[in-house]
Amino acid sequence: MHICPNHIEPVSCPRGQRDGAAYTAATARAASSSRRAPRVSVRKEYRVAGLAEPISHYTDAVQADGLLFVSGCVALDAEGRLVGDDVVAQTRQVLANVGAILDAAGAGFADVVKVTVYLLDIDDRPRINAVRKEVFGGARPASTLVEVSRLAVPGARVEIDAVAHVAAR
Repeated sequence: MHICPNHIEPVSCPRGQRDGAAYTAATARAASSSRRAPRVSVRKEYRVAGLAEPISHYTDAVQADGLLFVSGCVALDAEGRLVGDDVVAQTRQVLANVGAILDAAGAGFADVVKVTVYLLDIDDRPRINAVRKEVFGGARPASTLVEVSRLAVPGARVEIDAVAHVAAR
């Protein structure tokens, strides 16, 4: 190995690649990381009874290294039917679905550290905020709100995903 003169930042690269070959710092890091053991010590997938079957190749949640990543939920009942015509009724169902997933992992809304809310109409924020306050109580997770042109389920007006801390359970 030598310090390659062909790169902006010093990088050790194999001598056979120093004549203008595309061997960058990113390539060196990728090669190095591919030899490392996986960093996730424990990974567990959750499919929760009573929730609709996912519409694509995903699961309800994945727990890894003390965090629970809850997939985006829309207002579907167990049979996959949309619940509610308005954003408030749909938000209640969405949060009930999120709550069922949290419960399956031994967590609750107080353990949620981050939510992302996707709304068809950003002006619905005050209406769903009241439901959020009811469900989360005094816990105030970090939050992102995004207005979208449509969601994957026709008629859905709101989707919410979440990240919860579930270490040492």
